[in-house]
Amino acid sequence: MNISLSILGCHSATPRANAHPSAQILQIKNQLYLIDCGEGTQTQIRKYGFSFAKINHIFISHLHGDHFFGLIGLISTMSLLNRKQALHIYAPEGLREIITMQMEISQSKIVFPLHFYVLKDKKSKLILDTKDVQVKTIPLKHRIYANGFLFQEKEGLRKLNIEAVKKYPEIETCDYHNLKKGKDFIQKDGRVISNAILTFPPKKTRSYAYCSDTAYKPEISDIIKGVDMLYHESTFLSDREDLAYITGHSTALQAGNIAKAAQVKHLLLGHYSSRYRDITAFQKEAQTVFRNTSLAKEGETFIIE
Repeated sequence: MNISLSILGCHSATPRANAHPSAQILQIKNQLYLIDCGEGTQTQIRKYGFSFAKINHIFISHLHGDHFFGLIGLISTMSLLNRKQALHIYAPEGLREIITMQMEISQSKIVFPLHFYVLKDKKSKLILDTKDVQVKTIPLKHRIYANGFLFQEKEGLRKLNIEAVKKYPEIETCDYHNLKKGKDFIQKDGRVISNAILTFPPKKTRSYAYCSDTAYKPEISDIIKGVDMLYHESTFLSDREDLAYITGHSTALQAGNIAKAAQVKHLLLGHYSSRYRDITAFQKEAQTVFRNTSLAKEGETFIIE
């Protein structure tokens, strides 16, 4: 099954009619992971046909409004829809208090379990570990505390080599699960049939790294080394590198340099400043150092292979 990334919003600062702030849906094995939740995210989720019920984990990079102002509306709507399952939110210190205050002052009620996981470490940390995926933080460099997120798919079961299995009559259907888990088969006479003979390797695991917002930080290359897709903010072009430094953001060229140093397979740019009318300039700039670069666009889905 493919891993897919859908862009709900990819622009910086204030929302506009056709430019929504940061929000993405990462789909792994029928589970939806929401990454950042800028203003209007719930409308974008509906627009592009995603199910609220399949979103059980939300990751907030930092507490600037264009990355979390849509969260209270989404939580409120989920409650109005009588959601039952728990919602898990991974975010910097302070978000729990913000959401709690908003709900209390508006006399709104949350009818489902809401769990907050406070992020405050300055080193990469494992924050989610399920049977399908691991998620680690990527410490970033911004005006306030911020993290990116590294999603790593877990290795699945091995595949049976049926033709090889048929050569050993002692192997029964009830043995298949152990073979898929990588175990050797021991015959009644004690001889061991290597698992490598009876099965094929599992499908290659895939990975995705999300880095927004951040100033140029070459050190993250070690954390994201070799990922299949990297989303890296490119708020500015190199003509405003001075402003990028002051505001804690990156240029498209700097994003390209990160992708090159980390030897990623595919770079995806986003978080464009509204001062630029033609976003193709971002792609052209990054491609001077990293050829396999694409532009995030609202409503577009990327398959991570």
